[in-house]
Amino acid sequence: MSKLTLEQLVEYVQEIPALPDVAIKMMKMTDDPSVSARALGDLISTDVALTTRVLKIANSAYYGLSRGVSTVNEAVLVLGMKALRSLALAAAAYDTLKKEIRGYSLPAGELWRHSLSCAMAAQVIAKRTRVVRSEEAFVAGLLHDVGKVILHSYVEPQFQAIWAIVELDEIPFHAAEKQVLGFDHAEVGAKIGEKWNLPVSLCTAIAGHHLLERGEEAPDLTAVVHVANIVSLSEGIGFSGDSQKTPLDPAAMQRLGLEESDLEEIVSEMVEQIERSRSAFEMTAAA
Repeated sequence: MSKLTLEQLVEYVQEIPALPDVAIKMMKMTDDPSVSARALGDLISTDVALTTRVLKIANSAYYGLSRGVSTVNEAVLVLGMKALRSLALAAAAYDTLKKEIRGYSLPAGELWRHSLSCAMAAQVIAKRTRVVRSEEAFVAGLLHDVGKVILHSYVEPQFQAIWAIVELDEIPFHAAEKQVLGFDHAEVGAKIGEKWNLPVSLCTAIAGHHLLERGEEAPDLTAVVHVANIVSLSEGIGFSGDSQKTPLDPAAMQRLGLEESDLEEIVSEMVEQIERSRSAFEMTAAA
């Protein structure tokens, strides 16, 4: 197989996952302070499958509402626009992230569980450090590995070569990807984000979740996702296909003002959130 450049890969691959149009519009709406909660609820309600999933999550133990909500407009009034955006994006991204990722030897559902645990860890870190909004951190954590969804078909024929470099040179999987393919899943994920017209900050955090120097346009968010990813990998909740040799960059900890002792509390809070969300986010295709 001849090598493609990153730009050629993104241009030629026909399997680039698509977020529902509603999700893309929703991302733009929630960044516009003039948009009303009702307008957001009305938009989400135009997608029946997304509405069903949103209401399932909103009424779950994860949110612990004192009364059930029966419409998206009720949900947005009770939860708020930013929280509903995170919830709806998770529901929308499920179909993309739940698939079997053969090139990384990931059974169906494993990337989704890792992505969700990273999102929750990022949310915990954001609330603790207050360097970025927790909702933005959740979205960035959820989408950080989306590049694997299209890159896996290019990784699969060369998986053994990549893994041999990981083992022999004792380097992270993403570094071996770069050696063999010329780019890694984080770079591909950022390009997907651009195709989706996601905010620059999200694309930057996706690109830099392994290498902080790529995150200069959104250094705080990039640091949050980096630490969240390492925390999630360390707990083995879901699997991302990355080597456990993936290192924690001390610069990210320093930027966030975190100590090693903080990580235990972050892990504890993340695990608690995952337990509370288990029934809500373990959705099926028909959900």
